[in-house]
Amino acid sequence: MLILQGCNALSKFRVNKLLSTVQVYIPEIISLQTCFIHFVNENEPLNENEQAQLEVLLNSRIDGDVSKNHNQLIVIPRPGTISPWSSKASNIIHNSGLNKIIRVERGIIYVFEISNGENLTGEKIKKIAHSLHDRMTEIIIEKEDRAEELFLTTTPTPLENIDVLNKGIDELKKANLNMGLALSEDEISFLFLAFEKLKRNPTDVELMMFAQANSEHCRHKIFNAKWIIDNIEKENSLFSMIRQTHNENPKNILSAYHDNAAVMKGFSGLRFFADPNKHEYQYKDEAIHLLMKVETHNHPTAISPYSGAATGSGGEIRDEAATGQGAKPKAGLTGFAVSNLNITGYEQPWEKDNGKPERIVSALDIMIQGPIGAASYNNEFGRPALCGYFRTYEQRESSSLIYGYHKPIMLAGGYGMICEPHVKKQIIPNGAKLIVLGGPAMLIGLGGGAASSMASGISNASLDFASVQRGNAEMQRRCQEVIDGCWSLGNNNPILSIHDVGAGGLSNAIPELVSASSRGAKLKLREIPNDELSMPPMGIWCNESQERYVLAITTEKIEQFEQLCKRERAPYAIIGDATKNQELILDDSYFDNQAINIPMSILLGEMPKTTQNVVSRSVSRKHFEISSLEIKEVINRILRLPAVASKSFLITIGDRSISGLVVRDQMVGPWQVPVADCAITSSSYYDYVGEAMAIGERSPIAIIDAPASGRMALSEAILNITAARILKIEDISLSANWMAACGEPGEDVKLYNTVSAISELCKELGICIPVGKDSLSMSTVWSDGQKQKKVVAPLSLNISAFARVIDVRQSLTPQLLKDESSVLLFIDLANGKKRLGGSALCQVYGNTGSEAPNLEDAKILTGFFQSLQILNESSLINAYHDRSDGGLFITLCEMAFAGHTGINIDLNLSGDLIENLFNEELGVVIQINKSNEEHVRKTFVQSGINEKVIHTIGSINKDYKFNLKFNGKKVLNASIAEFHQKWAETSYQIQALRDNPECAKQEYENITNKNDSGISISTTFRLEKNTISINKGVKPKIAVLREQGVNGQLEMAAAFDRVGFDCIDVHMQDLIDNQIKLNSFNALVACGGFSYGDVLGAGGGWAKTILYNDELRKMFEDFFNRKDTFGLGVCNGCQMMSQLRNLIPGASSWPDFVKNYSEQFEARLVMVEVMDSPSIFFKDMAGSQIPIVVAHGEGRILKAPTKEHSHAAMRYIDNMGNMTEKYPQNPNGSKYGLTAFTNKDGRFTIMMPHPERVFLTKQFSWFPQEWKNEYSPWIKLFLNAREWLN
Repeated sequence: MLILQGCNALSKFRVNKLLSTVQVYIPEIISLQTCFIHFVNENEPLNENEQAQLEVLLNSRIDGDVSKNHNQLIVIPRPGTISPWSSKASNIIHNSGLNKIIRVERGIIYVFEISNGENLTGEKIKKIAHSLHDRMTEIIIEKEDRAEELFLTTTPTPLENIDVLNKGIDELKKANLNMGLALSEDEISFLFLAFEKLKRNPTDVELMMFAQANSEHCRHKIFNAKWIIDNIEKENSLFSMIRQTHNENPKNILSAYHDNAAVMKGFSGLRFFADPNKHEYQYKDEAIHLLMKVETHNHPTAISPYSGAATGSGGEIRDEAATGQGAKPKAGLTGFAVSNLNITGYEQPWEKDNGKPERIVSALDIMIQGPIGAASYNNEFGRPALCGYFRTYEQRESSSLIYGYHKPIMLAGGYGMICEPHVKKQIIPNGAKLIVLGGPAMLIGLGGGAASSMASGISNASLDFASVQRGNAEMQRRCQEVIDGCWSLGNNNPILSIHDVGAGGLSNAIPELVSASSRGAKLKLREIPNDELSMPPMGIWCNESQERYVLAITTEKIEQFEQLCKRERAPYAIIGDATKNQELILDDSYFDNQAINIPMSILLGEMPKTTQNVVSRSVSRKHFEISSLEIKEVINRILRLPAVASKSFLITIGDRSISGLVVRDQMVGPWQVPVADCAITSSSYYDYVGEAMAIGERSPIAIIDAPASGRMALSEAILNITAARILKIEDISLSANWMAACGEPGEDVKLYNTVSAISELCKELGICIPVGKDSLSMSTVWSDGQKQKKVVAPLSLNISAFARVIDVRQSLTPQLLKDESSVLLFIDLANGKKRLGGSALCQVYGNTGSEAPNLEDAKILTGFFQSLQILNESSLINAYHDRSDGGLFITLCEMAFAGHTGINIDLNLSGDLIENLFNEELGVVIQINKSNEEHVRKTFVQSGINEKVIHTIGSINKDYKFNLKFNGKKVLNASIAEFHQKWAETSYQIQALRDNPECAKQEYENITNKNDSGISISTTFRLEKNTISINKGVKPKIAVLREQGVNGQLEMAAAFDRVGFDCIDVHMQDLIDNQIKLNSFNALVACGGFSYGDVLGAGGGWAKTILYNDELRKMFEDFFNRKDTFGLGVCNGCQMMSQLRNLIPGASSWPDFVKNYSEQFEARLVMVEVMDSPSIFFKDMAGSQIPIVVAHGEGRILKAPTKEHSHAAMRYIDNMGNMTEKYPQNPNGSKYGLTAFTNKDGRFTIMMPHPERVFLTKQFSWFPQEWKNEYSPWIKLFLNAREWLN
């Protein structure tokens, strides 16, 4: 094993932060150094040149700068696993020609200086270990040679047989406990009788497989159970009540309940993709149907937030991709509910510390690490996360009951696109090949399905840790490219049926795949790709290694499928055949035995039906007294409550522009305030039809009235998605995610009654719930000394609404327009009721309340929806926002924040000021022109809305003040900026803990900057209106270049296609295999994404595979030196091309791009100025100041080139038009704001921002209303490229 010391692992501010943390436990530590350390597994020694090359690739050397002493700790991946970093770095090394290297792994060295010169004892190491590593995926060692364990290969472990024939049923019960199977008594009896009948003992593989397939997580036993409540048997199961919504309203649903996701009808449009055979990008006019899925990943996120949330998002993405015969994920959502944050130095009056089990992390740690995990996975995969929610709740109900989210909710969902012929899975014929696509088996995530079915704290800690997975989004991207290639073949799609590998691993996926076609399977265990050779058969078969799919493909199409896999470098293996006999047989050639040989009827047959025999529980509640509350203190508290406050820290870490099809993300208006009601995407680059999604969630209400909480969640989702232009309410479909602490007194009854209420409401509305998920073990138990403690989550229903959209341009936002002729209308959909139960107001005063808000009449919702769509179609609404968490006061604040305007509010309503401002009944505020008020009122009334609930409540002012009168009395005159800053403070506090605090502070302080005029546009050129003048002759070919992990090729091709290029999809593997050569192109564009997952420096691995491959190096050098060629590198392509600077004439001064100053991925809409340069792309654009999207983690230039050599082409400016280095207007901290460069003759240009994602006006989250052109100013960049070739 070769050991190389690398560069610094942590920046100065992160080292100081970590030092402060460890000093709390060991005050004697006075300094800390960190660096990376690389462990290289070779099959033969490297020569001098090879080692030098390796050191360049890894940016490391044998003798590093960090001193080695006895106070050294090394964090390495858990032996028996291969880290995602390793798989990508090893790929780069192999593609750079270093084939003597088998694998490389990376660790971090921590060197501590201790004031008294003592050594770090084992006891002291234990105190700080949790601060240094993720115990789920890493271990701590003290000596480097222990890292040899990373590469140990041992002989396979044999399977075990459980001797039930001789020792009886007790042996099964023993195995149930020892293996953490979570089997019920009925299931144990069923298994015992089944194997008694087979006259043999079960293997441990069979038992684990059965436990996963029949876990609550997978079988949804409670939702399918027979219910007896208060000794009265109920007619319907929970699932049957959900199915009733579809039975009565099936119109738009193409697939429900039997696949990985539901499918609803979309509109037809021009779908853009690359032909898998010719590699030419093309449009195809077809129906673009919408699939939807929302999952939860609660248990793993409680144990390991980053990995849990990452794999939660990854697993849901796979659900979408594995729908029908293969589909394409398009847009995501992420949500979190946790207990009190208790931020040190920022504790809130309502927050109490009730303790937690040692094995789960704190709520604050979840919200620091979990969102990064989810966002990173979505970013790297290439899916915009456009929607979400965040709630904290932890409140003592009685001496024995605390409601809270110690077991958090981690919501992961989204929607995708699927072709009409591929909606249904095909019947798998006898003899079809069964294939595993994706990464190798590893000893991680074992028993996750069963573990997720237990309350947190019930299972053994080691089993908890074993059940946590780790993600590798770049691998999943490669698999998705294969799936995309398959469905792009249309009727020639080789995939008959596909299933994701999730809970239970292959032990669930394979049986589910074949059983849907009434087939069995004969399989070979040792054909399964496996990177942990010592794993027992149970581990190979049941582990939950991520980024895997199982597929059925007929023999004649195997070759075609293999070609797609090889091009995308996606691992795959044929592991067996589908059989006519419905038996599952798993042969183990190593031990010459069978790990599995059972009838499918044992595994997936009818089990004894669960019976839920429960009793209801009534609790008397005290009225929440508000008479003594002081309005300013109420405002101060509510603005800081996470459910109300800004979610900016959750949003800017996620790429919201990837795909170029995003129309509405969370950020609203020229000041980019995160208050959007819904997310909207366009179905095509050409069309204006699209899709929308929104979330509704009101869980605290469930403590008082669970059915009301369900109706309010559903209503909130409807009111949110109403901001999109939807033809009729029947075009909306819902996903319902049910979280409950079943088994706790009264909670089962709450669940049943809420499902019943939602079923009835959906039927009244004419919409259905074709998809959903349940997680019914939402309690946490632990011992604190002799005392047993328990935290129970309130019944939590998350409703996600999805709809097809008739015109994406007609989406409404909360942004108030500065129109003094406008008025604000408040439509009170609660008919004057002001119930405060379960509100933010109650929560911030440690109360719950006694009476909950509710939807009494579904007709109110349908009538409102209909009237608002009519008004929207007529362009009569300037701004729209619903009343929800925080009440009417927060609705008005958020509208004012988004519009950067003051408001004069005059409320003439019955009741108390506090209850009117802060009740969370259903309602909406709209801004309209005063001259249209009569018409607007009439429209609402005609749809059944009582005119008495439509209130004219105010207007805007230019003073940026919140002026409030209540029944004629002045009660508030306050600064909107001051409220905005308080609203943003919770986000700021978390951002400052997680990222560079200096950047967080700059963004927070800018909120009160009165000179910030917002994003604007100023161009030095004119565009023809909605037309593009191009040469109509032969289209020049452009190579749309990508490497594994690149995800931005579609929008790049769409932009160049629009101006007349023949766009060709070129994978680096095509060039390596000499399938395509660059000498046939005049143009090249290197696209954005995460090549090799940004391992070895963003774009660095991609560049090194060119520089260290003689043939590729010459091919690129020849292309760059031709006089009739040009090239563009964007984001990841920019980072890559900057490292090819010595091959490009006149580019030697191009800078390297390193980690952003914030040390965070930044996704923003920012202002840039085009500089005077020779770039052919920026011809006639110098001096233009235009907004553009950025999405990168490594975009900072450390040192600006000298003026005579720089050829700088673009720079970041603030909203006043001045060059800036200030965050977030300069999102990465580059010197002088520089973000684009060109070479001496201007033929080759690199830039970090993404013009290809905003070449159409509809692609901006905000653009000036006066700009009426279909194309944005950025189309000029692509036109210039086309015209240069004329």
